[in-house]
Amino acid sequence: MPTVAVTLIAATVAYGAGYAALSVLRHRAFATGRFDLGNMVQAVWWTAHGHPLRMTNLHGDQISRLAAHVDPLLAVFGPLWWIWPSPDLLLVVQALAIAAGAFPVYWLARKHLRSARAGLGFALAYLLYPATGWLTLNEFHPVALATPLLLFAFWFLDNDRLLPFALCAVAAAASKEEIGLVVAGFGLWYAIARRRTAAGLVIAALGFAWSAIAIAVVIPHFHTAGESDFYGRYSEVGGSAAGIVKTAFTHPGRIADAAFSGRDLHYLLTLVAPLAGLCLLAPLVLIAALPELAINLLSATPTQTSIHFHYTAGLIPPLVIAAVLGAKRLSRGTLAVAMVAVTAALVGNYLLGPIPGWRHVPGGSTYQATAARVTDHDRIAARALTLIPKSAVVSATNTLGAHLSARRRILSFPYVQDATWIAADETQPGYADRYAPLPTALALAALRRDPDWRLVFEQDGVLVFNRTPA
Repeated sequence: MPTVAVTLIAATVAYGAGYAALSVLRHRAFATGRFDLGNMVQAVWWTAHGHPLRMTNLHGDQISRLAAHVDPLLAVFGPLWWIWPSPDLLLVVQALAIAAGAFPVYWLARKHLRSARAGLGFALAYLLYPATGWLTLNEFHPVALATPLLLFAFWFLDNDRLLPFALCAVAAAASKEEIGLVVAGFGLWYAIARRRTAAGLVIAALGFAWSAIAIAVVIPHFHTAGESDFYGRYSEVGGSAAGIVKTAFTHPGRIADAAFSGRDLHYLLTLVAPLAGLCLLAPLVLIAALPELAINLLSATPTQTSIHFHYTAGLIPPLVIAAVLGAKRLSRGTLAVAMVAVTAALVGNYLLGPIPGWRHVPGGSTYQATAARVTDHDRIAARALTLIPKSAVVSATNTLGAHLSARRRILSFPYVQDATWIAADETQPGYADRYAPLPTALALAALRRDPDWRLVFEQDGVLVFNRTPA
């Protein structure tokens, strides 16, 4: 087997195995939460038990997952849960799937740069890209699977293989409502760059239609209030898709202020610099990234303009693809350009990435560098949770909730309602889906005085209460 192929396979396997292990350790170290890993676990658990995508929302209502996000791809994990009934299933599959995205990147770069070594360089750049690593470690989200699926989809589209493209594109679009817009962007690229006007426009129309129906029809249908809670993130710029368009015409300055703050510009820099800016040389491909960029930049939620979260899932494929096609425009020295891409990605990972070992290197990234370290406190928490019956309705603080979500009903403390057990961690005080020490402390103090509840476990700040019999 050629050296390049061996290196590619070794790098992909190392990434998948390493990040899978890190993801599982982070879960063991209670670095995951009821929001969001627990939500996904419960939806998969219900799917495996005959009720696809059912879950308990923040306020204790039993709803469909589709009321929050249109990600039916999550239901695929239901049958897998019968074989491996553990949150580790989701974390491991996510790591392995994202790692597999290196193959279409390699094939694409090898084809366009006419060099297997250059192809390997861009595959390594994808694996080293800081946003790729953080996406892999950000708990579990179905949309993370869109990253490799979109990369495979573009590879097939670039080779005029429309049937496998369609299969990958449909699967990717099923991972979250806005991913259809990325597919639509690929269709426009195909229509313009490849002059496949009819096929490209059909792809664009279908991708746009999927996202429009998902956002305007599916989510309101399943949401009790008629619209998604996530529209609240855009209240400053219109509060809905139609409202944002209206604001763009009536108050364009408001759109500009929301999208180009200092934080937004830093976010854009952390996306572009680790690719050595090569993606800017292929602007036509970047059309596919524009909708996701707009969704993130216009949001008032800070996590959407950070590479540490899953909101980059729809951005990574067009950015990496654009970097490859941008390198092609530099017609000479393609291997040297690939080496520049690898170097930029490596430096970006050193400064911004999630690899824990960087903390031992001067100037290396230290953000959440110890998040995968399982402590004595974590072992105490794990032991405490074994006291709670698997069939019981439980209310839990956020980090404990991720370990208790494989059940019919789970509530987020301080919502108690019909819970018969409560689990709380005073060292990681979660109040609903937020970190809030004072409200959590007040709620726990009141609970200790409540005669309806009995404290059955207390050690190192981990508390377990059981409702006393009536």
